[in-house]
Amino acid sequence: MTERVSGTPGRRALLGAAVLSTAALGLAGTAQAQAAERGRGGHGGGHGSLRDLPVPTVIGHRGASGYRPEHTLGSYQLALDLGAHIVEQDLVPTKDGHLVCRHENDITATTDVADHPEFAGRRATKKIDGVSYTGWFTEDFTLAELKTLRATERIPGNRPDNTLYDGRWTIPTFEEVLRWADKEGRKRGKPVWLYVETKHPTYFRSLGLGLEEPLARLLRRYGRDRKNAPLILQSFEPSSVQRLARLVETPRIVLLSGPTTRPWDFVESGDPRTVADLVKPAGLKWIASYAQGIGPTLDLVIPKDAAGRLTAPTTLVRDAHARGLLLHPYTLRNENSFLPADFRRGTDPNAYGDIFGAAAAYFATGIDGIFSDHPDTALLAAADFGGR
Repeated sequence: MTERVSGTPGRRALLGAAVLSTAALGLAGTAQAQAAERGRGGHGGGHGSLRDLPVPTVIGHRGASGYRPEHTLGSYQLALDLGAHIVEQDLVPTKDGHLVCRHENDITATTDVADHPEFAGRRATKKIDGVSYTGWFTEDFTLAELKTLRATERIPGNRPDNTLYDGRWTIPTFEEVLRWADKEGRKRGKPVWLYVETKHPTYFRSLGLGLEEPLARLLRRYGRDRKNAPLILQSFEPSSVQRLARLVETPRIVLLSGPTTRPWDFVESGDPRTVADLVKPAGLKWIASYAQGIGPTLDLVIPKDAAGRLTAPTTLVRDAHARGLLLHPYTLRNENSFLPADFRRGTDPNAYGDIFGAAAAYFATGIDGIFSDHPDTALLAAADFGGR
């Protein structure tokens, strides 16, 4: 996850090409799309369906996090401007029950909270999903308090260029993102698709800060609660996806981590199944009973050998498609340190490798889309592959 580019002209050329590729992918809006985008009450629902998305779908991972501090309105805006088909948000709660966009509730690395002496006493050690963390956590702050903080680059050692934007944006609420998406949709004449994850839902429910109910209320308020809404819900905990399925009709995806891991709600409930069980035909059939797709780690699609090189693809794509499930694996990144060893170039771990070669290998498996920190690059790769 880094954002180091060898030279400004190269980046500009890449971004400019991405704009051209966006047009080539046929993403221009129409008056009919604009009317549908407004939906009921002027909101963003009621247009198209999950199956109408371009294939391969390019999802801006935490926005355009390769170029801007993640989960900021600046990152989301850039992802949209670069042509991402969907822009992702991760949700965690505040002490007073508001949903805000952070990859984790631990905000130590993504805000300037450590520079605020008034919050020094909030530093704490907590066990979240079985792992101990020491830092500052959103559930210990009211929204008003969080809004006094500024967002920073999470991995400055990998992405030093992104530190230019440290302090520029606050932590957005999900409602602010919904309003932004509606505004941008009206400007563009088509709905802005969002990809929304519930983070650590079992943990937060144990604190009396359940995520699903307030999320569903916001989806209903902004017209994104129906099966044709331009929004996808996702979680690493199947029970959260099932709970959301009972609350709204919005499309749903189950995220899948490494094969030996267990979803935390499985750990809490005593369910012995691992991800390796869930990617078998029986597990996929079970997921298909309440979700429309899966978001597996890329290693579940094409494993790596001991040297970090890609091996032969698994049968996951075929097996999931046989059960009517879409596949949106994660995460494609440009930098050597995040690429399979056979696509790294040079010795600088933060320099860009052969991202187009890696993307082609993954697209060739038949996946329906991909999460990317660099959506412009992913769009070019999708166009190379013949995406529609």
